[in-house]
Amino acid sequence: MKALKWRPGLPAILPSWFFIGSVIILIAVIITVTIKDLNRGRDIEIQTLLEKSTVLIRAFESGTRTGMGMRWRHDQRQTLLEEMAYQPGILYIAITDTSGRVLAHSDPDKVGSQLYTPQGMQSLHVAQTEQWRITPVADERDKHQSAFQVYRFFKPLKRMAGHRMHMGNNRPDTYWSNDIEDEDQDRNVIFTAFDTSTLEASQAKDIRNTLIFLSILGLLALASILSLFWAKRYQRSSRQLQDSKAFSSEIISNLPIGLITTNEHRQISVVNHTAEKILGHSALGLSSLNIKQALPDSWNQLAESDYGHQPIIEREIDYTLTSGQTLPLSISVANIVNNNGNFLGYVFIFRDMREVRQLQEEVKHKEKMAAIGNLAAGVAHEIRNPLSSIKGFAKYFEGRSEQGSEEQELAKVMAKEVDRLNRVITELLELVRPTDLRIQQVNICDVIEHSLHLIRQDAESKHINILFNAGAELPLVDIDPDRFTQALLNLYLNAIQAIGSNGVLEVSLSINAASELQIVVKDSGKGIPADDLTNIFNPYFTTKASGTGLGLTVVQKVVEEHQGKIGVTSQLSIGTRFELTIPVKHSPSIQEASDHDHP
Repeated sequence: MKALKWRPGLPAILPSWFFIGSVIILIAVIITVTIKDLNRGRDIEIQTLLEKSTVLIRAFESGTRTGMGMRWRHDQRQTLLEEMAYQPGILYIAITDTSGRVLAHSDPDKVGSQLYTPQGMQSLHVAQTEQWRITPVADERDKHQSAFQVYRFFKPLKRMAGHRMHMGNNRPDTYWSNDIEDEDQDRNVIFTAFDTSTLEASQAKDIRNTLIFLSILGLLALASILSLFWAKRYQRSSRQLQDSKAFSSEIISNLPIGLITTNEHRQISVVNHTAEKILGHSALGLSSLNIKQALPDSWNQLAESDYGHQPIIEREIDYTLTSGQTLPLSISVANIVNNNGNFLGYVFIFRDMREVRQLQEEVKHKEKMAAIGNLAAGVAHEIRNPLSSIKGFAKYFEGRSEQGSEEQELAKVMAKEVDRLNRVITELLELVRPTDLRIQQVNICDVIEHSLHLIRQDAESKHINILFNAGAELPLVDIDPDRFTQALLNLYLNAIQAIGSNGVLEVSLSINAASELQIVVKDSGKGIPADDLTNIFNPYFTTKASGTGLGLTVVQKVVEEHQGKIGVTSQLSIGTRFELTIPVKHSPSIQEASDHDHP
């Protein structure tokens, strides 16, 4: 199973504040440009009204000059003023003196009234050029409204400066100066007032449109920021999901137990590495297969019986490999369901029970040896003392009997049998007593050759050929050479007894795949029946007419003390093969370490 990897895109690389800052800067720029456009529109409207006022003032000044030349009466000039003020958007046209008294007005009723106080006139700062302001004025109903007011000094005779007009009697026109009682024209001010409702309506419309635009822009910005956060949240969730998948994938792949899952159609979807090793099938070969096709019937029965019920905690079954070997497995089955209780598939969890069963056998063996130890202790205590007395009486009767008499021979036999029984008790005690190994780093070939030398004479006397196959470049091995030689001698003697005469005893050495020393002792004897193979390592089990039945038990004990294993295979009339496997380096046990620390 491959670990899933997440590759970040550009939004994931750049920080969130970069996008938020960009959006804020963009909004600020747009708002600034919009406000400038709004002010520009207002300035254009004001400039338009100012130009209209300027044209109107100059037109009235021109009309006034014309009327002075044509000797218009006061009512004619008033009519001109009223007609000019009658145009759309004009509130009034007025001429005042510097004190604010109205000299002429588009509303005749206001002539002679005060348009502004003298202080108000001074605050206007009237000049030769047009000036403007927005000021409140009273309409016909005395309601105040805003007016765009333009004012400057009124100079109807400016164009006549430096020359005279000759019309009719060839003398200057004094008609206007008579109306103002010869006041200096620089002391008069003309006012034009325009209705600002159009300007205000235009500004209100622009403001409304601007607010709508800014609102839409704000919503878009908010949506962008929210989208950014949603995108980041999605990316974070996606990354977490990818990490979880990768994490789960690594956990499943490296589980020390086998795991198989299916989908809702009962097709295999996941097979981890341990399951591949245990079952001997590849994940690719099992993928998408129905469990009825890929798994044994016993597994399917467990899955079907578990449907809708509590998961099976543990159940031991035997699984037959393609090689024919039977493998003990501990298996549990459970349903995979979602939050709604819908069935999504099965999960099979199983583990190899060979080591567990081996440990169980070792525990049984140790319990058996412990029982034998208790028995041996009792036997040694209860039997040895009487045996000593019996041997003493046998020696006594042997000495009292005549030389060569039957009584003397019986006494000798009695003493020998006592010695044999004592040796059996000694061997039994040695079997169950913890042995203090004297571990040395030795050349195993030398140990094998020495052990074979000890039995070579006996083998040659029975015409048994001895073969020794030493592996090339064997390392030095940590063993107790004396104890190991004793174990090898027991195997050799059993082999010689099984062969009888005219056979082959073969010993071979090698290093296996686990870097352990492998010693094989093979004979061409009569073989061991299959029913007896499971009992040959039990104490006192023997198929021979003579012997104590402790030889192979001692061999097994020595091998286990060296942290190794012993196995046996046999075929009748062909021979028997013992295989001893021990580690090259001996690791001190807790007991050995304790003995070393406390001599």
